[in-house]
Amino acid sequence: MTETSANESSANETGATETTTCDPAELKTLFLFEKLNDDQLGWLCREGRIETYQPGPVYTEGDPATCFYVLLEGTLVMYRRVGADDIEVNRTSNRGVYAGAFQSYLGERAAKTYNSSLRVTVPSRFFVLGAECFAEMMTTWFPMAVHLLEGAFFGVSATQRAISQRERLLALGSLSAGLTHELNNPAAAAVRATSSLRDRVAGMRHKLTKISKHPYQGDVLEGLMELQERAVERVAKAPVLGPMEASDAEDAVADWLDGYGVSGPYDLAPTLVQAGLDTAWLDQVADIVEADDMDGAIRWLTYTVETELLMNEIQDSTGRIMHLVGAAKQYSQLDRAPYQEVDVHDLLDSTLVMLAAKIGPDITIVKDYDRTLPTIPAYAAELNQVWTNLIDNAVSAMDHHGTLTIRTAHDRDQLLVEFGDTGSGIPKEIQGRIFDPFFTTKPVGEGTGLGLDISWRIVVKKHHGEINLTSEPGDTKFKVWLPLTAQNPDDSPVAAPGESRPETGRPGDNQEQEST
Repeated sequence: MTETSANESSANETGATETTTCDPAELKTLFLFEKLNDDQLGWLCREGRIETYQPGPVYTEGDPATCFYVLLEGTLVMYRRVGADDIEVNRTSNRGVYAGAFQSYLGERAAKTYNSSLRVTVPSRFFVLGAECFAEMMTTWFPMAVHLLEGAFFGVSATQRAISQRERLLALGSLSAGLTHELNNPAAAAVRATSSLRDRVAGMRHKLTKISKHPYQGDVLEGLMELQERAVERVAKAPVLGPMEASDAEDAVADWLDGYGVSGPYDLAPTLVQAGLDTAWLDQVADIVEADDMDGAIRWLTYTVETELLMNEIQDSTGRIMHLVGAAKQYSQLDRAPYQEVDVHDLLDSTLVMLAAKIGPDITIVKDYDRTLPTIPAYAAELNQVWTNLIDNAVSAMDHHGTLTIRTAHDRDQLLVEFGDTGSGIPKEIQGRIFDPFFTTKPVGEGTGLGLDISWRIVVKKHHGEINLTSEPGDTKFKVWLPLTAQNPDDSPVAAPGESRPETGRPGDNQEQEST
């Protein structure tokens, strides 16, 4: 095959409209090659070629990474695929910028596909070198540089993995401490109520023994039993009184008890009022029981309502424990498939429960939920990690005082989850870096700078969604868009730590962007 036919074949394979041989003198004008000697420049021209592209695609994200491209003239635009959209991450006309398979010197340890798409907007010329030739050039001409680059690349990857794991462990420890604190209160209440209940039941047995020895008439005893059942019913329907109302009611009941010679009236009155028993109800007791027997009858009925109140307290406490356990189960998704149909509101509520201790009492939570939103396919446990990171950032930004607003809506044919806080805001000059790995606005020792990076990876890389930020003092909003339908989850794992990517909606730190 002649040289001309080979060039024509390359043009057909790559989509170039014209392929020619290169001029070593032209290559030497590029910053990449200006320090090479004549032999090296000659080798590049023998192994490489000049390709001209008309406006349109040069290569597409996901295609086999076969070539290394260096811009000679023209304008290139780089895109990353986010969900169903191509997001522009870089646009330049600078001679010498490079893209493509420039990490092929890593061999099998590098990705074998393009991690972005490259297009040109005007007729553009590139110096093109095959991936294998580029790898040979790097390892042969610059062996020490290759070792240094490998060390930097894999060292940063290992560091990011380790810190990412530590970030998750720290978050887990914080959540575990918060959950333990939340569980302690209802558990302690249940223990106290159980101990008190045992004493009240013993008191009821004692009073029942006395009643059995007292020569009550059958109709009196039957009336007392009926009043006992009514008292139990009133406990379940007892109204919640304000402090002043409760105090007035207790004084009235205590005066009534004192008038009938019942000992310790001010000790009994609060229990009777809490159970919804007023002086009108006590008059029914007086209609049945003789005055001399009033003390014993009232105490027996008091034991009855106390046992009901204590059992209600135990039920409330154990119910709270079950609620917390359910929230933890929902948060961790321990017994559920990793990828499933979920209601984001359930995930948000479980996260708020888990973070209740960290949020504290001085932050007002406003839930603006659109309950008509459908369930969506998602990795539930990982979305909970996103909510955790965003809520934690909002709490820190407000210094534990302010309003946290969580809103859901249908927006742009996607499900929108918005987190708003009233903190001091994020300065405009650093908003473009907020999703970068290791970048944090927190004081030294309080953040690793990976929370938002992890959130970006989960939302964009794993769910094909989008996340962005708007901020000004007193009004910061993080918005997360998630697809309403499945997006081939098995083919979209979260990016490995160390893999670079552009930020949604703005130029990022893509590994294939122009060199500076």
